[in-house]
Amino acid sequence: MKRFEKIYSQGTVDVIEIWVDTETGVNYLWHKCANSGGLTPLLDENGAPIVTKE
Repeated sequence: MKRFEKIYSQGTVDVIEIWVDTETGVNYLWHKCANSGGLTPLLDENGAPIVTKE
């Protein structure tokens, strides 16, 4: 089983993806534009990580 699973993708050059850690359920936002990118956990309105429960 893969540790991370992509659940959303938008764009081709300016890319936004949402990835889920299959062990913890924590959602991450990946943004890539040209030669740079960044990864950050998705947070709810209280600043807690968004967790996907299976």
